[in-house]
Amino acid sequence: MTAPADHPATQTAASAPDTVERAAASPDEVLPYAGLGLKRDEYDRIVALLGRRPTAAELAMYSVMWSEHCSYKSSKVHLSQFGDKTTDAMREHLLVGIGQNAGVVDIGDGWAVTFKVESHNHPSFVEPYQGAATGVGGIVRDIISMGARPVAVMDQLRFGAVDHPDTARVVHGVVAGVGGYGNCLGLPNIGGETEFDASYQGNPLVNALCVGVLRHEDIHLANASGAGNKVVLFGARTGGDGIGGASILASETFEDGMPTKRPSVQVGDPFMEKVLIECCLELYAAHVVEGIQDLGAAGISCATSELASNGDSGMHVDLENVLLRDPSLNAGEILMSESQERMMAVVAPDKLDEFLAVTGKWDVETAVIGEVTGDGRLTIDHHGHRIVDVDPKTVAHEGPVYDRPYARPAWQDRLAADTAAALARPSDAAALRDQILALAGSPNLASAAWVTDQYDRYVQGNTALSQPDDAGVVRVDEATGLGVAVATDANGRFTKLDPRTGAAQALAEAYRNVATVGARPLAVTDCLNFGSPEDPDAMWQLVEAITGLADACQELAIPVTGGNVSLYNGTGEPGRIDSSINPTPVVGVLGVLDDVARATPSGWTETGRAVYLLGTTAEELDGSVWSDVVHSHLGGVPPRVDLEAERALAEVLTGAAGGTAHAAHDLSAGGLSQALIDAVTRFGVGAEIDLIGVLERDGIDAATALFSESGARALVAVATGQEPVLEELCAARGVPALRIGTTGGDELRLGLPGGAAVDLPVSELREVSAGTLPRHFA
Repeated sequence: MTAPADHPATQTAASAPDTVERAAASPDEVLPYAGLGLKRDEYDRIVALLGRRPTAAELAMYSVMWSEHCSYKSSKVHLSQFGDKTTDAMREHLLVGIGQNAGVVDIGDGWAVTFKVESHNHPSFVEPYQGAATGVGGIVRDIISMGARPVAVMDQLRFGAVDHPDTARVVHGVVAGVGGYGNCLGLPNIGGETEFDASYQGNPLVNALCVGVLRHEDIHLANASGAGNKVVLFGARTGGDGIGGASILASETFEDGMPTKRPSVQVGDPFMEKVLIECCLELYAAHVVEGIQDLGAAGISCATSELASNGDSGMHVDLENVLLRDPSLNAGEILMSESQERMMAVVAPDKLDEFLAVTGKWDVETAVIGEVTGDGRLTIDHHGHRIVDVDPKTVAHEGPVYDRPYARPAWQDRLAADTAAALARPSDAAALRDQILALAGSPNLASAAWVTDQYDRYVQGNTALSQPDDAGVVRVDEATGLGVAVATDANGRFTKLDPRTGAAQALAEAYRNVATVGARPLAVTDCLNFGSPEDPDAMWQLVEAITGLADACQELAIPVTGGNVSLYNGTGEPGRIDSSINPTPVVGVLGVLDDVARATPSGWTETGRAVYLLGTTAEELDGSVWSDVVHSHLGGVPPRVDLEAERALAEVLTGAAGGTAHAAHDLSAGGLSQALIDAVTRFGVGAEIDLIGVLERDGIDAATALFSESGARALVAVATGQEPVLEELCAARGVPALRIGTTGGDELRLGLPGGAAVDLPVSELREVSAGTLPRHFA
């Protein structure tokens, strides 16, 4: 899809070029800025910055770079908390922080890991397959641009109601896109989440994460410096797909002027990207790249302005040298195109021939389109006509910053007051059994194997753990076994009830999951998915979530290394409780393992192992899966976050890895009931569990013991003879530990007071869990 005839980026071949000289000579001509998503005051600001009206090409650049997706203009003022609350101690392992394509952390022995999560939400609703596929491709290129080899991907997916007639369209397309692109790249998909809720019906979430590995000395940055250095564009040709794609799609609701303002979704080619990965790595190894930037949202507009701005330099580009798939594209369209599989490099003149030899070896088309200058200006000519002359900082980094009005929603107090306390709870074994099975077979707790089996988890041969374990684990160094674990988590229901607590809960769960497999949590990336920033309700949710996440990161002493904000995820009338999606702050935590062979799986494989419950259970059923599945209820306040308890539990779990713990699994969605089901169905070994001790110690009823979603808890199955070691670890760190049962048999048996019990054959649990998603989508 190209721009309509009256679009400011459109300029027919027969029309006179809209040059800088012409713009200066026609100050009263107002370009149709609204067609590019700009407000009148933003257009006036561009005029003030330039001292004249913008050319059509300049307006195209500013429009995409000042879009919400690229500039963070509504969130930037609050995102500064992440940097402000990062202490020197938190920076100990941080090699590259916020501001580059992805953060980089030191994991020891000269190795570094870069990781980041980003959204491709709106494109994935418009065109699910390509939206999801290019979301994977984009985050992989961010990792490549840091100088790293991509080694794994993960995804966080949120869809509408499982039985809505449009959900299948989105699910099939997104899952195929994620799997198709990642599998073709040869990257293992090691984890994530797939959830369903009616709030995401018109705004599905497709958040993709990539992990890359590199040596310290191989880090590359997106900076253009050194006057005379060449600007080289390489990879796929520039086409008409994705003109203003993600940058505009992600910056407005679908209702505002759609479909006339709907840009085209990018089209991905994973085989081209695979070649690009290998080509880039060889270029890095040859030391012929001074700076590099991937072309994602905003395309050439982004790459040129960010490279020049980051390098405190200038740049000149001759746009006619850009290789095109569609020769009819005009200058504005070339600048706005978000065609995939493209990179831009800064290369010293004496290394250009060597650079071109490498790209030629890989059959990667390459064009020298300009050079770095020392004048601090970004100038672009098209067939000899000067169509852009701007300060690159005003395009890339000095765009509008809004302190949007926000306020606690009028409905928030009513929601908080509507607790789960009055909901009927099961009191006998039969009722408990029915509800346990109802939860196990519900869409958000049932096996996601129908989805995840479409992804290759073991390609490259370095995957130690993956779905459905608590975190994905990949080996970095074959000689020593050094590796990393990554977990991503989010709970939109908790965040709806209390955004500050919900964001902290997401961090706590991801932190706990990384520790459960035996890794030391080290760093954070996040993707903040919220409604319209122009709605004070949604803006309040965003501010509260950022504050909660920043405070929690500071308390756990792990820094945010980078991430993404996705706004305008709403289609309802502002001010209503259902105006937008459940606010969903996705948090990814990366941890390090000295030897991935010591990683702890989530299920037990042997009989006779003692099963311990670590942590205590409170009556915290508000926002739980139980309240949703059994009562269709959402209200109250989320479980309390105790970060001191989370840190202590993590120390126990990492200390128990590789010898003491035979298996471990965190308690989160679905509570103890679901954790036990996950553990017994993982490898088909049952367990006999006595709940009486938990009920007496914590002063709770059986339903609370099974379904509460209190944090800072985990199940641990202990290796033979290691019970005293685990108990000593827990005692030393003040972590409550209670032996609740033993592994073995072919059923999960839950002992209740008075001699009653709930018997659940593992085969039945597997059947109930495995049948849900295929029944709706296969």
